[in-house]
Amino acid sequence: MAAVFYHNEFQEKLASETKDREAKRRRGKIHTGILPFSGFYLAEAYHQKYYLRQQPELMREFNAMYPKIEDFVASTAVARVNGYVGRYGSCAALQEELDGFGLSPAGRKKLLNIVC
Repeated sequence: MAAVFYHNEFQEKLASETKDREAKRRRGKIHTGILPFSGFYLAEAYHQKYYLRQQPELMREFNAMYPKIEDFVASTAVARVNGYVGRYGSCAALQEELDGFGLSPAGRKKLLNIVC
């Protein structure tokens, strides 16, 4: 289920207005729920970084960098790479930040091949 969680009335109003605007633009119903925030809990480890887990070569590199699952889950680099592997980001954006991920030349090439 897709959802937007709000903390106050202003956020709720902004989310509703945005949803309505998008529904008109797309000429269809938006099914995203707009709900009050009540807390956040991390998913179990095996649910973390789904797209990246489909890439064994990249996973080997990140497992070597982050042998503890808590560090893997908390890594900004891992989160960014997971997003790129999931097609959330452009080739140009990836090339700008690729140096910051700590990947080997082979890992860099693999990621570039996936995204670009």
